[in-house]
Amino acid sequence: MDAVIAKINSFFPRRLHDRLLMVGGMVRDILLGIDCQDVDLVAAVPPSELTSLGFRLVESKSTPNIYFLFHKELGKIEVTQLDSLENLPSDLQRRDFTINAIAMTLDGNILDPLVGRGDLAKRILRTCSADSLRNDPVRIFRALRFECEGWRLDPEASAQVLSGDWSDPLQGVPVERFSQEMLKALTKEEPTRFFRRMLEFQVGESYLPEIFRMPEVPAGPLQYHPEGDLFAHAMQALERMSLQSPDVIARFCALFHDLGKLATPETEYPKHHGHEEAGAAAAAAFCKRLRLPVSLQRALQATCRFHGNGNNWEELRESTKIKVAQGAIKGGIEGILPMVVRADSGGVMAGWQETVRIASMNAAQLGLDPALFSDPSFPPESCQQILMQRRVELLRETLKSILPTSPLPKGEG
Repeated sequence: MDAVIAKINSFFPRRLHDRLLMVGGMVRDILLGIDCQDVDLVAAVPPSELTSLGFRLVESKSTPNIYFLFHKELGKIEVTQLDSLENLPSDLQRRDFTINAIAMTLDGNILDPLVGRGDLAKRILRTCSADSLRNDPVRIFRALRFECEGWRLDPEASAQVLSGDWSDPLQGVPVERFSQEMLKALTKEEPTRFFRRMLEFQVGESYLPEIFRMPEVPAGPLQYHPEGDLFAHAMQALERMSLQSPDVIARFCALFHDLGKLATPETEYPKHHGHEEAGAAAAAAFCKRLRLPVSLQRALQATCRFHGNGNNWEELRESTKIKVAQGAIKGGIEGILPMVVRADSGGVMAGWQETVRIASMNAAQLGLDPALFSDPSFPPESCQQILMQRRVELLRETLKSILPTSPLPKGEG
């Protein structure tokens, strides 16, 4: 705390110090004894003072305007400008939860008009006012994200969410704000709680209708999926992935690896033939609707397409294994796919790293003459066949040496 305050003091002119206060998540983290990722301040100073220091105004339709600056040592600095410090209690009451409505002066004095420190000690999420959630309904998803870290909504706030119809209030909220909370929740200790509570509260269907459809869809034949429905299976996969990796892409892919099963006609239940390709086809529109990064879209498409191959890894021909590895590399999931398979079915993709290595080799690394492939008279199809044949030979030799007790490899065809 002392180091952070010292840096803030050194950045802002001394004449402004008594009109600056730390607020929000920054104070919460300081009181919890954890590192502050961002600096959140209120400032009773003219906007010209902030702009002269390099801050720029960021206007928003759904949240209060802020002044923003990135500092090389402090990171992101966000400032809410006040006309006077007398307006501080009103500013704090407009915030989401009491744990985020504690202020601290630059000399370390605490201002806590909403008694947030008591809720901090109990890890309770209590709203700052009766209108907190209605004023910004995305705060519901923020609360669910906090619950993934062990916080709990207080009974009054829970009752308010349960008793309300949030469809209309959420209509005007950009999907990006929901997606941001979802992705943050996926990085936390108990990410499944975010989605379980969405169903419990019946909130967010306009953003993520897939989650609300999953309980109605069988995960597959019961001998393979005793957990029952697709939602239970998705939560199981996410829980298992969370034990393997903190990576948000890995967890996202585990959660939605069976996206294609939502496209299965009910007449085909409980089987889902072709769900891998159906999921790969649906992934692009799904991710674009949620305004997710292209890296997540590519990863999910590849995961949907290839996780079935991973579940049947030991039965695949060497050429198919190489094609799966090449597809995984293209989708950026070469490090993720084996974990998804383990989370999905408990399967192990023996020899995966060696397969990826061989699938990545060029002609020279495979021991082939590169000049052959630069000959314009040589058909590209023939080049690919030669490369695949050499990769298959090398993979076969490699797997024999590292998996001496494995079944003999299947032939080509």
